[in-house]
Amino acid sequence: MRAPANLAGLSSPAPHIARQYWRLTKPRVTQLALFCAVIGMFLSVSELPPLARVVEATVGIWLLAGAAFAVNSVIERHIDAKMARTRMRPLARGEISPLQAIIFSGLLGGAGMWILYMLVNPLTMWLTFATFVGYAVVYTVLLKPQTPQNIVIGGMSGAMPPVLGWAAMTGDAPAQAWLLALIIFVWTPPHFWALALYRLDDYRNSGLPMLPVTHGRDLTRLHILLYTIVLVATSVLPFAIRMSGPLYLAGALALGAGFLACAWRLYRSYSDKMARGTFQYSIVYLAALFAALLIDKYAGGGA
Repeated sequence: MRAPANLAGLSSPAPHIARQYWRLTKPRVTQLALFCAVIGMFLSVSELPPLARVVEATVGIWLLAGAAFAVNSVIERHIDAKMARTRMRPLARGEISPLQAIIFSGLLGGAGMWILYMLVNPLTMWLTFATFVGYAVVYTVLLKPQTPQNIVIGGMSGAMPPVLGWAAMTGDAPAQAWLLALIIFVWTPPHFWALALYRLDDYRNSGLPMLPVTHGRDLTRLHILLYTIVLVATSVLPFAIRMSGPLYLAGALALGAGFLACAWRLYRSYSDKMARGTFQYSIVYLAALFAALLIDKYAGGGA
């Protein structure tokens, strides 16, 4: 006789259960956030940052990020079960119970806070904890189910990694760090709305008030185009304030032209394939933009 779904995890092999706990941390999402945090670490100091501090800060930030994603999975498990994109997640399938996920999140979060407080500095711990609360509580519980502007208002929690990385190296969070956060903040809506467009049926089934569901595809495509224009303008600011040099400016403009081309084509003529391509390009765009900041710094282009 087949075991009930909520007991499946009890009889599954240990490697399979370990993979399910790993999936709770949403590793693919976390990778990009950690990359931006590490770039913030390298940009914050004039010389190479201490390797030990980079590793300690990265591990601490990752642990708290994983804890936040685990809490998100608990809160949204019933929504995840309704969506094709997320129905295979461990909590949606019943392979891990909500209590197990909460305990797992507590262990990860506690370890992350200890590492950041004891081995890095208290400011980084508190900023990372605030990011945890912003994502797991403010965004997931309060904003996401209530307003189609959820991804805009809640985007600040996802924009924090470079600030965390900067604070980890210097014990400070100056304007330059917040400028990097602003770039991610403006990037988030066109990135996420492109996903929501080609996953429209999923979001209709979920009951979440995402912009394409509440206001239609046409207005969402216009929003993507307008936010992309603002993003390209924002991406030039590091050069404008002499935080970076001509090498970064050339990269930012080239990457921005690619993003604008995607957004313009999507606005003029919609297809799921085009929306998916815009979403995928947005990931490449952000990673390459932050890489350009780092290359510019060590190629001698920055101030």
